[in-house]
Amino acid sequence: MTAPASRNPGAPRIVVTVMVVARQSEPDIAERKNRLYVEAVARHGADPIVLDATSAPAERVAALTAMDGLFLTGGADIDPAGYGQPVAGAVDLEPDRDQLEAEAWAAAEGRGLPVLGVCRGFQAINVFSGGTLLQHVEGHAGPGYGHGPAKEHPLRLVPGTRLARILVPTNVRGGVLAVNSYHHQAVRPADLAPGYVISAWTSSPAGDLVEGFERQDDRFVVGVQCHPERTESTPEAFERLFSVFVDACRGPASRR
Repeated sequence: MTAPASRNPGAPRIVVTVMVVARQSEPDIAERKNRLYVEAVARHGADPIVLDATSAPAERVAALTAMDGLFLTGGADIDPAGYGQPVAGAVDLEPDRDQLEAEAWAAAEGRGLPVLGVCRGFQAINVFSGGTLLQHVEGHAGPGYGHGPAKEHPLRLVPGTRLARILVPTNVRGGVLAVNSYHHQAVRPADLAPGYVISAWTSSPAGDLVEGFERQDDRFVVGVQCHPERTESTPEAFERLFSVFVDACRGPASRR
């Protein structure tokens, strides 16, 4: 999969990390998933640069040097060795994707760039920042994408957080939104990395789970556990999340 050509040389260049389509059991669906991530930022004016675990070293270096922001997307589970635990529920590990995204995260951290994480990307930000994961939540994931209506659960926004201000700007008390549930792993409050605050949560048989977090400082680093790029099962308010993320990347782009 290649990134679409930029229509605007001044557009923010956002690296989008995706799954390797050829490795997936349903490549057509995998291609569709990847395309949704790219479209989510492109429609708000970004110039996506797509990388996967097969991207050549020179291509990675060029992309990570050029990027104005980083979008970590969904996919396989992160190797628990990355957060100091044995495998206890994690499946379909892809260590080479872990490595790619660790490199991309380090490059974004080194330059203070905006980062958005969705599902696996949400979990990756937490792990790369020193947090851990709950490797399995029984009954939390619904049908796989493309295999029936999405399972949903309530997402409760924390008042005053960046995510709450983006999604429900007219409600200072936060709010509750119904979001899709395609994940079997989770971040509990005790798993949260240092330097982050919870911006959304939900209840589960495993206790309260973090559905959104963000950095404590002003830098845009936001993670959400749901899949807002899947618009057929996502409240329209999440379009503002992609819009605000792309706008945050315009700052680095303006300094080229």
